[in-house]
Amino acid sequence: MKTIKLFILDDHQMLLDGLKALLKNNKQFEIIGEANRAENALELIQQNQPDIVLTDITMPDMDGIEFTRVLKQKSPEIKIIALSMFSDKSIITAMVEAGVSGYILKNTGQQELTDALQNVTNGGMFFSDEVAAEMIKTISEHEQRKAEGIKVHLTEREKEIIKLIAQELSNAKIGELLFISERTVETHRKNIFRKTETKTVVGLIKYAIENKLI
Repeated sequence: MKTIKLFILDDHQMLLDGLKALLKNNKQFEIIGEANRAENALELIQQNQPDIVLTDITMPDMDGIEFTRVLKQKSPEIKIIALSMFSDKSIITAMVEAGVSGYILKNTGQQELTDALQNVTNGGMFFSDEVAAEMIKTISEHEQRKAEGIKVHLTEREKEIIKLIAQELSNAKIGELLFISERTVETHRKNIFRKTETKTVVGLIKYAIENKLI
């Protein structure tokens, strides 16, 4: 049986130690590397080429969503499983769109962790029960919205930002005009794309024109 090589990324050493303890007696998996920072992890992963990366989502230098996007661009063959304290549907959706093959909560036990790794190794996907429930809820809400023709609710600030995005202004410039931080603009931007179910600026502008926002 081929040994599956794992790499773990989390900014809390206690979590790293806990995962290693859960897997130490399982000969099917070998932890070949670990890191506390995303940038370090990207370098080490390129050097060691693991089969699966287990990654935290909230990290100081780069969030798990961006990390997943970057790693998938560099090494699309490497599978990624998200580790999180939260089953927030917007984060789950963003991580799935970024390219993860699984999403498990940090309170996971040995059996669930093993199941997740085996499923992903075999080309499948794996989500903790709470995560799967949130995904089903999101899909149901989406279908209900489509069926009932419910209009997406955008805040006045989000509408302002859509108009400025349509003018091809950068996040920094938008923040300057609205007296908010660039990071706040980025958060609004992500929420706008999620609410309008668009993925590109062109798609967003098309949505805004159709809904008479610009």
